[in-house]
Amino acid sequence: MSDGLSYAAAGVDLDAAERTKEGLRALVASTRDRFTLSELGQFGGLYQVPDDIDGPVLVSSADGVGTKLKLAFATGRHDTVGQCLVNHCVNDILVQGARPLFFLDYLATGEMDETVVQEVVRGVAIACRDNGCALLGGETAQMPDFYARDEYDLAGFIVGAVARDRVLDGSAIREGDVLVGLGSTGLHTNGYTLARKIVFEVMGLGVDDELPGTGRSAGEELLAVHRSYLGVLRRPLEDRIVHGLAHVTGGGIPGNLPRVLPEGLGAIVDRGAWEVPAVFQTLQDAGGVALGEMDRVFNMGVGMIVVVEASDARAVIDAARNGGVDAWTIGSICQGSGVTYR
Repeated sequence: MSDGLSYAAAGVDLDAAERTKEGLRALVASTRDRFTLSELGQFGGLYQVPDDIDGPVLVSSADGVGTKLKLAFATGRHDTVGQCLVNHCVNDILVQGARPLFFLDYLATGEMDETVVQEVVRGVAIACRDNGCALLGGETAQMPDFYARDEYDLAGFIVGAVARDRVLDGSAIREGDVLVGLGSTGLHTNGYTLARKIVFEVMGLGVDDELPGTGRSAGEELLAVHRSYLGVLRRPLEDRIVHGLAHVTGGGIPGNLPRVLPEGLGAIVDRGAWEVPAVFQTLQDAGGVALGEMDRVFNMGVGMIVVVEASDARAVIDAARNGGVDAWTIGSICQGSGVTYR
């Protein structure tokens, strides 16, 4: 007589899930700090509000990696997308002056491949350690009827804190302030639907083929890790010279810089102030993409914009370059609205 159906027969392997969780325990533990109060496996993660922040305000954000994951599937490399996820979220709360406290990840897959899950979460843990952020926990879900074989989705949730009197809300920005652009590592986590169409359909390249102008394969170039700007901006934030920050994600500079500007103020951006990385020129030329569309879809080599008084621009540029991030004065704040290029 048959023993009947089981969860494993339906496509969900609980034993593999348990083995995976045990394999992740050391990775999660490596990100703990003195405020972490819980262990992996509890229903909720416990984290003490830090006692070294005066009047702490909690700042949170959630995001995913998007179709950059398609590059991970195609190359079989899964250790970078977790870093991209964490760094993106760190930058999002950094814009309001917050330092990260803890992170939670959500990984949903069709079939539990223990090696892939380990690699993805290893990337998350690496970035959490690099940013001084505890990986407090997360969720790994098996949904074989929902996701294709060998594919997964990845999202994350971050909580940070900033002293109430140090919250960046744009109110300090004034006409005449300057824009300091901090270099990106490439596409970061935006524009991949268009980039993949150009590279793999229009250009007909494979992930191992060299992407013209870059000196790297298409896979290597497009999987470059989304940069965190926490380290290079820590000192300028401590010195209270930063009037505003804009994380350049989907929407590019025109879509993100106005989000932090007070009403009645706009920005002038000088296109000649920095050299646009070759990957963007290749995408534009091969895809016949209009410049305005490039500006809206991609960061064009600027991953973060810092708004400061003109006299403080050099301090931000030096802090960035000393941390291995290129930086340039790329424009200024003016009366008006939106972003104007010159």
